[in-house]
Amino acid sequence: MRFLLYSLMALMVLQAPAAAAGKLDKLRQTGVLKVGYREDAAPFSYKSEIGEAVGYSVDLCRTIATRLKADLGLAKLSVDYVPVTTEGRFKAIKDGRIDILCGATTATLSRRELVDFSLPTFISGASVLLRADGPDGMKALSGHKVGVRGGTTTEEALRNTLTKLSVDAEVVTVADHQDGLAQLEKGEVSAYFGDRAILIFLAAGSKSRDILRISEQHFTFEPYALALPLGDSGFRLAVDRTLSRVYRSGAIETLFRSSFGKEAKPTGLLQALYVISTLPE
Repeated sequence: MRFLLYSLMALMVLQAPAAAAGKLDKLRQTGVLKVGYREDAAPFSYKSEIGEAVGYSVDLCRTIATRLKADLGLAKLSVDYVPVTTEGRFKAIKDGRIDILCGATTATLSRRELVDFSLPTFISGASVLLRADGPDGMKALSGHKVGVRGGTTTEEALRNTLTKLSVDAEVVTVADHQDGLAQLEKGEVSAYFGDRAILIFLAAGSKSRDILRISEQHFTFEPYALALPLGDSGFRLAVDRTLSRVYRSGAIETLFRSSFGKEAKPTGLLQALYVISTLPE
């Protein structure tokens, strides 16, 4: 009996390091970083016309992969881009199907029960895209249909905003942002509610951009970050170290313009976020 007890204790000790091994150890073993990305969250994360993962958040993750390869002393680190849905993105992290989530993901306290988050990567807020020949703002949407991407914090924000403003509008959830834009262009909805940066990108690429306009109002505060496995402090530190260095070096400005346009400039609030997130070594 005593021999059996000692054997079990020895087995537990031998297994402990393997159980505690994190993503950095796994990267050393596999040489593959699995990057989860949304295919429909331009300009942050989307699939290009030639089928590649692109966008502001995806570019940040590519930079992180390059830095991880150097810091870990790896001869090679491949990046495997894994499409994820809005509904299944956090489960994909929990199940180990992806190592890092690169999209338009708002960091919230409730989500931190499921995943960890990196330093902030962007700051925005929800707004509304309207037709020039339709209602002139949120308060004028009573009796109208308002589209929103389903299963997001933005959907919850829309419902809260309508209640707060006492606007009796019908909420229409859509499969993706392009679907929401198409319904607005056809007049099937009178407005489309979403992240302001995404709305600007949608309107700029629309064939109907001359009849579209974006409200000047911001209805939410949305701090974006990269979602990571819960409790893996070593991996989170490696990601944060890269982000901090990108902000400190000014490389974020080039990355920003490549995603939002050569003439685009970060808002004062976003510039402040970069400064605050530049942590000392």
